[in-house]
Amino acid sequence: MDAWQTILWIAVAVIAAPLIGALLMGIDRKVTARMQGRIGPPVWQPFYDVIKLLRKKPIALNRFQIFYAWLHLSFMILVVVLLTLGQDILLILFVHAFAVIALVMGGMSVRSPYSRIGSHRKIMQMVAYEPILILMVVGMYLVGRHTHLASFMASDVIAGPQPLLLAMPLVFVALLFAVAIKLEKSPFDIASSHHAHQELVKGITVEYSGPYLAILEIAHFYEVAVLFAVIACFWATNLLIGLGLAAISLLLLIALDNVVARLKPLWMVKFMWTIPMVLALSNIIWLYY
Repeated sequence: MDAWQTILWIAVAVIAAPLIGALLMGIDRKVTARMQGRIGPPVWQPFYDVIKLLRKKPIALNRFQIFYAWLHLSFMILVVVLLTLGQDILLILFVHAFAVIALVMGGMSVRSPYSRIGSHRKIMQMVAYEPILILMVVGMYLVGRHTHLASFMASDVIAGPQPLLLAMPLVFVALLFAVAIKLEKSPFDIASSHHAHQELVKGITVEYSGPYLAILEIAHFYEVAVLFAVIACFWATNLLIGLGLAAISLLLLIALDNVVARLKPLWMVKFMWTIPMVLALSNIIWLYY
């Protein structure tokens, strides 16, 4: 692939990712409404929300708040670029962590108690799901070792001869719990909530408004697209099956969001470090031996 083709692929990915993420969020809201016996907003509602926010007057409490919002978005875009180039998965994981830290710093840069509590809880979420993501990367490397393609490069992982789901079913289940945390699904919606399931409502983003809130929403679109792209990669040998796997995962997460009540933040950490962690570790040990 020459330089121009690479640039074209990056441009397509950077433009398409937030569109896909917004569409998935719209489907999420529509299906959620149907499960609750409501008509719900149109699937395109996330696009309408961002356009409306961009038209509002920009107001911020301080310059740091604006800086961290742009930094959060920039790191999310970088994650998409690195995935498109098939770069090191560990590097991608670290860049994604920096994006979340930028969001935390933005929430901590204001004096609102709700924003700061949301930031503290976002850190607790990172403590809960980051070990699962690291074990997932280790599992991908071990799967490659059995096929003589042992590598942390995303391009090598996708090029494997067998679907990752067959070799890492327990890691996949643990990953779904991590994705539920990332999407703020019940019972893990402790830092913020798109459906007002908890007392903080917007939590960490409560002091953002107008175009600056739109920046965070667009960054979330990128994150949603990346998460479901990773899920689809668990069956990278067949694109249609991979997309079907992502669609089924989305429906399962929506069902979880609607049938489970929110629980205490400390419970989330205890749960993630027991059941999902045991599942992932068992799968890694099985792959190792």
